[in-house]
Amino acid sequence: MPEHDDPEADADGEVLPDLSYADAIDELEGLLDDLERDDADVDELASKVRRAAALIRLCRSRIGAARVEIDRIVTDLEP
Repeated sequence: MPEHDDPEADADGEVLPDLSYADAIDELEGLLDDLERDDADVDELASKVRRAAALIRLCRSRIGAARVEIDRIVTDLEP
């Protein structure tokens, strides 16, 4: 499995920073709905799974960044 240096890039290296967390989740939910259908297009499965993986990496990156920022803010509040 290739390493992804930029968590906000898809498998083809396309960077997704303009995509908000909420939009990424919405798109991911749509992809999952497509993949769960019985009549899913086999020719599109790999590209949809690849896109879903990129969206998951993006969301994890955003959550991690938010966690770090929240920890920093809370630490600054301590006397």
